[in-house]
Amino acid sequence: MSTDITIISRDLSPFEQLVLGLLCEGKTNAAIALETSHTEKVIENTVSRAAKAFNIKSDAETNTRVLLALAFRAHYGDKAFEKLGIECQHFELGPDGKAICHRHD
Repeated sequence: MSTDITIISRDLSPFEQLVLGLLCEGKTNAAIALETSHTEKVIENTVSRAAKAFNIKSDAETNTRVLLALAFRAHYGDKAFEKLGIECQHFELGPDGKAICHRHD
């Protein structure tokens, strides 16, 4: 199955963005529910709606959460890496010799 994860059919709501940001940190639905003071069912539904926004369909060969995390990062940036303390891989050397990232200015 091939899915173009860079195309989004609608903007995600702020809550969807929050949930997917936490998903990108590797958190489970239960952990996200606890952190956001919602039920797991609300988180499951939010993840499902966000997957539909990215046209990601669940099937036996697809890990929806992985594709959703990739799609979210591709569309909204690598903020999950910043929270985890992982160095950006888009660095270039600027004219002053310092590392800069044009994607995360």
